[in-house]
Amino acid sequence: MRQTFFVYIIRLYNSGSEIASLCVGSFLLASTGLLNGLKSSTHWLYSDLFRQFFPDVLLEDDKVITFEKRIYTSGGANSYWNLLLYIVEKYTNREVAIKASKFFELDINRNSQSPFTIFRGQKEHLDFTVIEIQEFIEKNYNSKITVTELAKKFNLGRRTLERRFKKATNNSLIQYIQRVKIEAAKNKIELENKTISEIMFEVGYSDSKSYRDIFKKITKLTPLEYKNKYRKSA
Repeated sequence: MRQTFFVYIIRLYNSGSEIASLCVGSFLLASTGLLNGLKSSTHWLYSDLFRQFFPDVLLEDDKVITFEKRIYTSGGANSYWNLLLYIVEKYTNREVAIKASKFFELDINRNSQSPFTIFRGQKEHLDFTVIEIQEFIEKNYNSKITVTELAKKFNLGRRTLERRFKKATNNSLIQYIQRVKIEAAKNKIELENKTISEIMFEVGYSDSKSYRDIFKKITKLTPLEYKNKYRKSA
């Protein structure tokens, strides 16, 4: 049955049809081989698993929509609305798409999943030393952590550590440390009645510009924008 489905999708594509996947439907689409060498999105929760299964696909897990060579993919389940608006605009015009977005009360310009992403750490690997390092970072996110200190603590050469960590997690050590700190900051913004500055210090940052830039790079929102989006008004 599955093989019949793959053959059918490939036949449609080869006949000139456009193909679209919604949410984790990208796994099925990628299994046909049609996404090899192309950009794709999927639900952010399954992005690490997607990369493991389909290393030849150029996953852009922060994107709501990708379109390349007659193939559309979309992110989380409700992102299909944004995909529909994209297709409406493509085959009509911007005015019609805007009217549709207003009628259905949709954000027509939403193009990133990053504000919704929950960083869970990439631990779906078998390098147990790297897992120990990840757990150490997660327990000590409020401290200043350097690659040199980690290498010394875990008795590894710096280059060896960086290479093994990148191979196991698909993140550099610096990226991982930043993502852990920002995830902690996000949780505090959502749940604790503290100022942006207080939270910044609590997650181990002292430079407000650096903190703001890293926060926005990861979430596509500034700390204040994130607070306004997720903190419940008093």
